[in-house]
Amino acid sequence: MVQPEEQARLYPPRPELLPAAHVPSLPHYERLYQRSVEEPQGEGTGMGPGGCGLGEGGAGGGGRAAVRLFLTSGSGVAEFWGDIAKEFYWKRQHPGPFLKYNFDVTKGKIFIEWMKGATTNICYNLLDRNVGEKKLGDKVAFYWEGNEPGDSMKITYSELLHKVCQFANVLRDQGVKKGDRISIYLPMILELVIAMLACARIGALHSVVFAGFSANSLCERILDCGCSLLITADAFYRGDKLVNLKQIADEALQKCKDKGSPLKKVIVVKHMGREEIAADGTCSKSPPLKRLCQDVQTPWNPGTDMWWHELMNGASTECEPEWCDAEDKLFILYTSGSTGKPKGVLHTVGGYMLYAATSFKYVFDYQPEDVYWCTADIGWITGHSYLTYGPLANGATSVLFEGVPTYPDIGRMWSIVDKYKVTKFYTAPTAIRLLMKHGEEPVKKHSRKSLKVLGTVGEPINPEAWLWYYRVVGEERCPIVDTFWQTETGGHMLTSLPAATPMKPGSATFPFFGVVPAIVNESGEELEGEAEGYLVFKQPWPGIMRTLYGNHQQFETTYFKKFPGYYVTGDGCRRDKDGYYWITGRIDDMLNVSGHLLSTAEVESALLGHAAVSEAAVVSHPHPLKGECLYCFVTLKDGHEFSKNLADELKKQVREKIGPIATPDYIQYAPSLPKTRSGKITRRILRKIAQNDRDVGDISTLANPGIINHLFNSRCDTKL
Repeated sequence: MVQPEEQARLYPPRPELLPAAHVPSLPHYERLYQRSVEEPQGEGTGMGPGGCGLGEGGAGGGGRAAVRLFLTSGSGVAEFWGDIAKEFYWKRQHPGPFLKYNFDVTKGKIFIEWMKGATTNICYNLLDRNVGEKKLGDKVAFYWEGNEPGDSMKITYSELLHKVCQFANVLRDQGVKKGDRISIYLPMILELVIAMLACARIGALHSVVFAGFSANSLCERILDCGCSLLITADAFYRGDKLVNLKQIADEALQKCKDKGSPLKKVIVVKHMGREEIAADGTCSKSPPLKRLCQDVQTPWNPGTDMWWHELMNGASTECEPEWCDAEDKLFILYTSGSTGKPKGVLHTVGGYMLYAATSFKYVFDYQPEDVYWCTADIGWITGHSYLTYGPLANGATSVLFEGVPTYPDIGRMWSIVDKYKVTKFYTAPTAIRLLMKHGEEPVKKHSRKSLKVLGTVGEPINPEAWLWYYRVVGEERCPIVDTFWQTETGGHMLTSLPAATPMKPGSATFPFFGVVPAIVNESGEELEGEAEGYLVFKQPWPGIMRTLYGNHQQFETTYFKKFPGYYVTGDGCRRDKDGYYWITGRIDDMLNVSGHLLSTAEVESALLGHAAVSEAAVVSHPHPLKGECLYCFVTLKDGHEFSKNLADELKKQVREKIGPIATPDYIQYAPSLPKTRSGKITRRILRKIAQNDRDVGDISTLANPGIINHLFNSRCDTKL
């Protein structure tokens, strides 16, 4: 268990290991940060220092402005991001305010506009400029590592540009035009990146759906945004499991047809037995791409289906980009909604490009010689921002991995690190805890000497996992960037910087450039100094979502109504005496026990501090006296057995770490926890199990639905 003094200890960065760091010290960060958030002086508005606002309650008038303008001629926000914007190509400069927005629902419609009226193309900036102006055409853009060891390919920036232009021409030939929505349902293969960038090149919106999602989930997303064309693949392997993706896609399309969808065209990548691998149909390459040369039976609908490789054959490698307004729509990405219906988060061209590029550069301290690996699937926002758009905008070389961390053995990730000499590595706490469960030996038998920076993403990392990652994987020489952000934010919000920020295990540390966090209480009052409450943001950053596709009212209600004048993250947060921010969990994962607000994440962290526990999840359970009490699920490490004695030890540990009020009433052993295919624990279902409510709703997105009945049958009917 991590002792409180160890958790509070500062782990200083080692700038000598990053001699060319973009932000080499904490004072340097503080100067840049201050510049990035200062509001410019008002010009002709009668505003006092610190504000440039229009409308009642402007920044100099003691309230929040209904509309704020940030002008390019001012200092601060516009100057900081304006300087960054100069690093990109703009067909036309913005004619009006650099930033215009309203965050206050009581003053009118919520809107955010960065550089409106400027025109650019994000694909042109990611590829054409890197190939032409920056002379990076021969540089590797992606090393593709297949599910099976030895299956690998690479693609240079020139090759990627040519293939993107070819597929953009294919889409145009199919009648796709600016503003159309294209659904992409592909595994982690190079065609996924090509398809996304081809959409961006012609101004179409891509809606990527994680290839682990069910037919129902795909159908729901196609219908919600009215997609006109689907891009999918025949099949792929995930570990030792063959996934017949085309079959699932066909099921989804039949459901869509039954509900009146206009989608009538499907482009299919021949991933298994792909012709690029062996033109004569044999596995002739050395080494052979093992399973990709195994053909599969692909269901085929001649009226709708088209092979990708046949359409690409003969397509021109030149394609004039569609010049888009900075505020034109770029993509839709669906994220979980509290109602169970996914929300279509909408990001736009200009601001997202600036923010993904800038946050990638600074947070990972990107250098031209780096080989970067983000293990996230592109079906999630992390794969959009930090595997596709951010790295390519910086001319980076990345690893694109099709497989899973445990196949064919638990050391797969570290063998890939050594194979490609990965320098910057970004993964999820879920993966770290999974690897922890198997001990240090699978890690230490690989070199990992190339690693310079480690990162975590997706959820708060508990201190035990942080320290294992730091000491075992990084050998106490690699700084950890613990990043907090959301699908909705487009990029990092709270994060350390590798050479500048002293680290605390489990803390997201400080805000990124342009981000102004606050902690508010239930009444919306800002709390100063050490505090715990709701995490909100006070002003926009370039990467913020603009709306929920087709439902602006839900956008306003979800993110701005609870605390007018702020973007509401939905997360609880604590700020310590040193000003460090600690994410305490989703607000809907907060428990009110006898009038005390408790974070499930904090209780889970305490449980994970026990040597026997590999995973933990905590949910609420009704209590006749307390209102709510804690119901805990724990998965044990190999070699440990669940018993009443162990349950008592766990309760004691939580009591000692947090306090008597947090003592769990129920602790249930779980051989595994219900998770999505991306590895996130589905607490909605655990709440149903805790309350013995078998109406669990849709479970089509679960990786292990069979565990649900087991947990119901072994639930705690009495307290341990």
